[in-house]
Amino acid sequence: MKVIGSVDEAVQAIGEELGVTNWLEVDQNRIDAFADVTVDHQWIHVDTERAKTESPYGATIAHGFLTLSLIPGVSKENYRVENAKMGINYGLNKVRFLAPVTAGSRIRVRSLLVDAAKVDDSTVNLTVRHTVELDGSDKPAAVADLIARFVF
Repeated sequence: MKVIGSVDEAVQAIGEELGVTNWLEVDQNRIDAFADVTVDHQWIHVDTERAKTESPYGATIAHGFLTLSLIPGVSKENYRVENAKMGINYGLNKVRFLAPVTAGSRIRVRSLLVDAAKVDDSTVNLTVRHTVELDGSDKPAAVADLIARFVF
């Protein structure tokens, strides 16, 4: 796990792999709960019987935004920023969903610090490329460049 304690440490860490999380199962209960929260009950996500027969994946799949929403929480296993007064999600540069996450699949997140742009002497925007790896697949489920702003 990488620890970043200042703007200067962030800048020095550009290009470093920050870490790889443990595997996390994305089960049907998690998918259903996400469907309820987001009001997205498309059958490909929630109708297990229909998905078995009509889906090209043979099972329900997680919402792409569910996969994306897991990144900030699980990537805390990869790196942490210490000494910051606050940190916020600032945005995303690029997101691609490359392979479906079927119910019961396991994912993990590999994080790479792509950039650390100084806003001023006490503030930095970290651009971290998070690759959501899918157990048993050569293709990642998703790749997202997430920007977080930290004020020290």
